Amino acid sequence: MSANTNQIAIVTGASRGIGAAIAERLAKDGFIVVINYSGDPEPAEALARGIEQRGGKAVTARADVSSAEAVRRMFDAAEAAFGGVDVLVNNAGVLKTVALADTTDEEFDRHFAINVKGTFNTMREAARRMRDGGRIVNFSSTTLALNMPGYATYNGTKAAVEAFTHVFAKELRGRSITVNAVAPGPIATDLFLTGKSDELIAQFAKMPPLERLGQPEDIANVVAFLVGPDAGWVNGQVLRANGGVA
Repeated sequence: MSANTNQIAIVTGASRGIGAAIAERLAKDGFIVVINYSGDPEPAEALARGIEQRGGKAVTARADVSSAEAVRRMFDAAEAAFGGVDVLVNNAGVLKTVALADTTDEEFDRHFAINVKGTFNTMREAARRMRDGGRIVNFSSTTLALNMPGYATYNGTKAAVEAFTHVFAKELRGRSITVNAVAPGPIATDLFLTGKSDELIAQFAKMPPLERLGQPEDIANVVAFLVGPDAGWVNGQVLRANGGVA
């Protein structure tokens, strides 16, 4: 599978942070990018305009991935506009650190609705709709390996995503579709930085042997590899892109 202008990539949660970096990188690699978002349309529209100005192709698609119907409509729109889907990057996610005993029912449900059911919904739709030879990249997290206090619910969602990834890769036998996951370490995005003191951020930056926070582009580069022709023999794996922190 080689990236070209006939291949369509859906990137969920793509209006900012890691998702936006992935959308920009895949557009640069020649994919037509479907920028999924669920809230404010302006960042997604601005990202699409920027990609178009740089010679790429991008469209926006509003959809709450926790809704199976919304996900179906997003795939419908991609098929109607471009004929099909070749790549799915399940980047949409939420994270709030709180001790398990203090986690509300609403917070628990929100994490599993977006991080787990959202990934389930898009993969289930991809199983029916993705063209043979496609690529699926899910998002786990290195926090799963670190067992830090405050991450119990979030880690539970990512454990589910890793389980989905390993099994789904085998269920798509015979279609030449690969299913992998990326597990980033601490990345300098709003999602990670919000609510953390400078001291805590510095502490996280010192954790990897490379002694820095990852950048969204670091993860976009890994995703570009997994959806590109050089990763055709990588399937059912979790790639821990974390600077060596775990």
